Amino acid sequence: MVDPAPVFDRQQVAGLILAGGQGSRMQGSDKGLVLLGGEPLVAHVARRLAPQVGPLILSANRNADSYARYGRVVADDTDELGAWQGPLAGLAAGLAAAAPCEWLVVAPCDTPFLPADLAHRLIAAARAAGAPLAYAVAGGQRHPACMALRTSMLSVLRDYLAAGERKVGLWQSRVGAVGAPFDDAPGAFMNLNTPEELAAAERYASQ
Repeated sequence: MVDPAPVFDRQQVAGLILAGGQGSRMQGSDKGLVLLGGEPLVAHVARRLAPQVGPLILSANRNADSYARYGRVVADDTDELGAWQGPLAGLAAGLAAAAPCEWLVVAPCDTPFLPADLAHRLIAAARAAGAPLAYAVAGGQRHPACMALRTSMLSVLRDYLAAGERKVGLWQSRVGAVGAPFDDAPGAFMNLNTPEELAAAERYASQ
């Protein structure tokens, strides 16, 4: 585990919740608004992420009024990229909105059990390695959508998207990203893509 001492000014760190997907494996539902324990998934994520960052941004391509309860809502740039272009399109919109913050800490809307020290540990790992980006790794599994990156990476990301690329892991590898270990929090990155996984999360949350 990285040193627990503070490594950043929280007001220099923005948070981004990715909620712009189609929810195809959740029967087309707007996944961030699906209920877990009587609350939308996005509410669980916001409650965990908001205390770790300054401004909170939400990438959403529908139901903006519902998401606006939790922070500033931004949509994908469909004129430049087209519709439903995946999480990197949402990340680009979030990076543009995060200025003048130095860092952006990102989490998907379907990870309701995030660690309370996610931002600290991701940023500390990136700084320790001299890297512009760090992503979470738990139990040998990479969680690329849970990441912290410098907001100065926006132009690099836009170039990658303009070239027609969309793969998150490939882009992270190209920019020299490093993994931040979270082996002490094996359930923290449970992501809910299907009704079956949502049911499993209900059981997990009740334990």
